[in-house]
Amino acid sequence: MNIETKFLGQVTIDEKEIIQFFNGLPGFEDNKEFVILPLEKDSPFAILQSIKQQEIGFVIALPFVFKKDYAFDLTEEDKEELHIKSPEDLITYSIVTLKEPFNSSTLNLQAPLLINHKQKIAKQLVLQDSNKYPLRFPIEGGNV
Repeated sequence: MNIETKFLGQVTIDEKEIIQFFNGLPGFEDNKEFVILPLEKDSPFAILQSIKQQEIGFVIALPFVFKKDYAFDLTEEDKEELHIKSPEDLITYSIVTLKEPFNSSTLNLQAPLLINHKQKIAKQLVLQDSNKYPLRFPIEGGNV
């Protein structure tokens, strides 16, 4: 299947890789189907792209690469909603706010993206303890 993307132009995706956000993303509730497009092999960065709307795409990153002690608890409801059977089912990403130069970009640690990569379902979790992690954690200068 071919889709138009915000950052990469037209790409071909495997329909089996489509991830369902049953509630959409905050501010984008009507967009429920996304795909993760890797940027480079072994890069902590990727693109989360809506398969329906070209202009809805986000640069995302693996937060643990930039903040080694990043941790939060999931409720039983979150685990059920995401059909998590073991911790290995889950991949966590953070949305990147792009800035010039790139190394001044930030990660949103307050609202991680939780993706059950086996079941292809996901949600954005808004952490309740908003003082623990910042909305804008610097990519450069974090404890990499």
